[in-house]
Amino acid sequence: MTTQTTPGDARLDNSAAGLAVFGDWTLGHYSRLQATVAHLRGQLAHGTAVDLSSLGALDTAGAALLVELLGAERLEQLANTADLPSERRALLLLLCRALAEAQDIPPPRRLAALEPLAHMGRAVTDVCRHSLELLGFIGLTLQTLGRSILHPKRWRITALVAQAEQTGLDAVPIVALLTFLVGAVVAFLGATVLANFGAGVYTVNLVAFSFLREFGVLLTAILMAGRTASAFAAQIGSMKANEEIDALRTLGLNPMELLVLPRVLAMLVSLPILSFVGMLSGILGGALVCALTLDISPTLFLAILQSDIGVQHFWVGLAKAPLFAFLIAVIGCLEGFKVSGSAQSVGEHTTSSVVQSIFVVILVDALAALFFMEMGW
Repeated sequence: MTTQTTPGDARLDNSAAGLAVFGDWTLGHYSRLQATVAHLRGQLAHGTAVDLSSLGALDTAGAALLVELLGAERLEQLANTADLPSERRALLLLLCRALAEAQDIPPPRRLAALEPLAHMGRAVTDVCRHSLELLGFIGLTLQTLGRSILHPKRWRITALVAQAEQTGLDAVPIVALLTFLVGAVVAFLGATVLANFGAGVYTVNLVAFSFLREFGVLLTAILMAGRTASAFAAQIGSMKANEEIDALRTLGLNPMELLVLPRVLAMLVSLPILSFVGMLSGILGGALVCALTLDISPTLFLAILQSDIGVQHFWVGLAKAPLFAFLIAVIGCLEGFKVSGSAQSVGEHTTSSVVQSIFVVILVDALAALFFMEMGW
């Protein structure tokens, strides 16, 4: 048989007498020894004699390679019979027995009935982790905002105006159209149901009350969550994938001041204005349906609106807009910063930003409705 050698102190000789193992089997020679083991393992017959008497230094990494080459059971027999120092024999026996016991341990049984509970536990863990990340990012945003307010030279007025145009001005048509149609639908349903009780005139109260307190700001916030939060996540995520954010940090620029604050402030300005537009459009849609189906003239509609609907309902609805705007912008920016670098990651976090924004908006709106109801506002 020809002799197999490897560079360095770790070598294997395959002589006529069998396989001779000598040299230092240590972590420093692991890559060379691993290649040698992979080469010899396919050529080594089951009954080939093995000589371990010339084995040099040995550590756990080298012993693991010997187990891979010879097998745990055979190496244990050789360690007991070969002329080896006591410490090397003890290491080989300990490793062989540990691997043999590990193979004897059966894999854990997974009950199918517990899989839904495990999935639920993972989901709860993910929700808690996302909540902590969101709270931390909110704190970082507020800290950056407070620090920037004291330094007017660091304000990004151009970026703020550009973001306000994209998030606010460009969204006016879709917000107005959607709320107008929803207002018409609400008025039509109210007129259909209330007419059975001879109370069709109260459709005016239904439309005004629902749009001033809830639908105006809620529909606008949901639209902005789908339109703007996804845009924020995609824009920042693409910059993260192209390593542009790392370049900004290299230049000494703060991504929070440059990317996050203009978007957050633009949303804080745009969403209340869009909510006001949504309220007016929804009431206008309801007024049109009332005029066509209930013969309630616009003059009578405005008179009922002025006499029966208090201005506090308008302020209750509008007060929720800045909170929704801040949460939508922060979630969109946070998901953008989470992008790992691939196009798939950009799509996943863009979708996640929309889902999280809509969920948070509806959750906060429900809590605010309960609070205002208990306060009697």
